[in-house]
Amino acid sequence: MNAPDRFELFLLADGEIKVEYREETRVPNTAIMTFNKEDHTLGNLISQRLHKYDYVHFSAYKLPHPLFAKFDLRVTTDGSKTPKEAVVIACRDVVQDLEVFARSFQTEWLGKRIVQEGETERAARDQQNNY
Repeated sequence: MNAPDRFELFLLADGEIKVEYREETRVPNTAIMTFNKEDHTLGNLISQRLHKYDYVHFSAYKLPHPLFAKFDLRVTTDGSKTPKEAVVIACRDVVQDLEVFARSFQTEWLGKRIVQEGETERAARDQQNNY
């Protein structure tokens, strides 16, 4: 098969950088960041989060080629924050949101487990009372 080994899709090779940053000289306050070993999941997440900030005028990502796990994120700000600062803030906010989601999920899961254990005990008691 011509497909690359699965570990090559997410492990960085020697000398490979996770994020490459370059400023766009034709448009002020614009930068293009290339994320290596990442795909639509992270690209869409960061890009959509950046749309929530008033100081971000534009954010979008593209995959240069579907066979390579890499995407380019283009960000334009109003100048009050640099594109790099905007992406760092967006990433921090996403991590905070995911922590809240994880806590909520765990609370719900534990609650459901307690209910299931209670129902199991009640069914066992009912079965015992029927004999």
